[in-house]
Amino acid sequence: MALSARQLKNQDYWQLKNECKKAGRLFEDPEFPAADESLFYSKVSTDKIEWKRPGELCDDPHLFVDGISHHDLHQGKLGNCWFVAACSCLALRKTLWEKVIPEWKKQEWDPKRPHRYAGIFHFQFWCLGNWVDVVIDDRLPSIDGNLIYCHSNMKNEFWSALLEKAYAKLAGSYEALDGGSTADAIVDFTGAVAESIDLSDTKYKANITAQTNLFEDLLKVYKRGGLICCHLKDASSRDMQAVNPMGLIKGHAYSVTGIKKVTLGEKTLCFGKTTKLFMIRMRNPWGHREWKGTWNDESEEWKKVSKSEKVKLGLTVRNDGEFWMTFEDWCNNFTHADVCRIINTSYLSRHKTWEKGEAQGKWTRDDDVLLNRSGGCFNNKSTFFQNPQYIFEVKKEDDEVLVSLQQEDQRIHKKFGKGDSFIIGFEILKVEQNRRYRIHKMQGQERAASPPYMNLRSIFLRKVLKKGRYVIIPTTFHSGVTCEFNLRLFTDEPSNFRELVKDKPSVSCWNIFFGYPKRVSQVLVASIEGVDPRTETEGADLYIVIKCENESVQSEVYKNTNTSAVIDMKAIFYRRRVNKPIAIQVWRRKIMSDQFLGQVLLAASPNDPVEEQSLQLHNKDGRATQEMPGRINVKVVSSDDLLDL
Repeated sequence: MALSARQLKNQDYWQLKNECKKAGRLFEDPEFPAADESLFYSKVSTDKIEWKRPGELCDDPHLFVDGISHHDLHQGKLGNCWFVAACSCLALRKTLWEKVIPEWKKQEWDPKRPHRYAGIFHFQFWCLGNWVDVVIDDRLPSIDGNLIYCHSNMKNEFWSALLEKAYAKLAGSYEALDGGSTADAIVDFTGAVAESIDLSDTKYKANITAQTNLFEDLLKVYKRGGLICCHLKDASSRDMQAVNPMGLIKGHAYSVTGIKKVTLGEKTLCFGKTTKLFMIRMRNPWGHREWKGTWNDESEEWKKVSKSEKVKLGLTVRNDGEFWMTFEDWCNNFTHADVCRIINTSYLSRHKTWEKGEAQGKWTRDDDVLLNRSGGCFNNKSTFFQNPQYIFEVKKEDDEVLVSLQQEDQRIHKKFGKGDSFIIGFEILKVEQNRRYRIHKMQGQERAASPPYMNLRSIFLRKVLKKGRYVIIPTTFHSGVTCEFNLRLFTDEPSNFRELVKDKPSVSCWNIFFGYPKRVSQVLVASIEGVDPRTETEGADLYIVIKCENESVQSEVYKNTNTSAVIDMKAIFYRRRVNKPIAIQVWRRKIMSDQFLGQVLLAASPNDPVEEQSLQLHNKDGRATQEMPGRINVKVVSSDDLLDL
């Protein structure tokens, strides 16, 4: 077991196993007993279900027979095709399933030492940023000596049935697994970042460029160890599991087991390039019912593919639930795909390495507005900023940012009449360059990104952001909801991701000598115009410096600027000496010594106009009447309530 794994129900696998071996008995799990309460939360069994150990179901039980394969699994009576599809994906990646089934060789049956078998197993799942170790006994629900839920092709192979039982224990019961999301299960197996793609979008139906870009993206995900699944949405509950004319099942989850560019025709010395066809391989968790369209197992189109290419593809002509499709047919016949990316954060990899910021948080209720952390979505104007807030920086001019927000699994609450995921989302705001405290009011901040709010376990966003400082505010749609969450941020360079905890500067012994801030002022520099960079032909490199007491904030350098530039610079200051003005200066970057081009001084009083002002530049030697060429357009908002901005 990995050292970082947390034990579910405080059950220590090795301790329990040793106790059973010393006592000469097989393990019986008191936390998930062989009873109806572990099967159902809303009903009782009408069938004669017997809990049998593998040794009672066959003569030679094993975890794996001839290794692990995505062909092993078959869905049982439970409506959890989504879970079985996720297991099929998991079986494709040894590095991933070995985390879920830890030290599997030590858990395997040893026919030479049967006395060492204790009827106990353990599996690990990724839950809100932590691996959780789940212990189970080996008693499995059966009828007439056959497993009734997930089972393998081989009667004496039990890894899938035992994994399903551990997952059911995590969810509270087997019935709690009736209906769900393949992406959620894959995330629980791997800690991947799940992105949902709406294939019904017209751009994927008709736009070849969009299809090609999507194929290349999915091929890259697949080659780098990611897992992909899809489904065909049913129009109504009556359509659930109805089979369409092409053999696809509505409301049913499929796993993607291969993505390839297939070569058509034989390569010869006379002819150079051969035709490449974009293909994708699917598997139905039922183990039968396959695609009937072009490129199905018995399709005439396969005659265009060489024998060697068929061997590479592993083409089998049998009704095993696995089939190939062209990528175009896939886009036109499925409505949704879930792409689960294994984000690479290793510096030893030859592939792109991402920098990760991560936080485990919680939406909590409190009557004190400064302590409340469940303010609801942006529509709740009076409470929105009471949500948790996390700050980060984009250090490149443009950087692709990945954000994943996951709420805790609610299925454990199904037995109490709840269990549906909350509607969640998040806002990304571009804030002042020097912000260090929580936002309390939407004043000058820019809404940089906001994915749709959805009642899903995970919300994902991929967005290119400009250089600057940002705040992520994860929220539930409704205020007052309590729930734990995991927030992950991936950037190209370190982002200094952290939670904003303080509402304002802290009171300390230094305040005795220097005083405590009395006023907060926000400065927004929109643009400059008409400045004199004193150049002949080439543009100048200009930048802005805002000075307030002992703090100085500098903008980026705006290169090759003649007389005007859009600045869009924001800063915020907590001021002790309110009578000392804020200075906004314009400078030119030069090799030897930077050149001062003018400044404005602002009293920044709460009574000053809050509208944008166009102010004349002056010299900095104290002679306010000495004007310098150019104007600066600026907006300043001040308040003597430090919680006002």
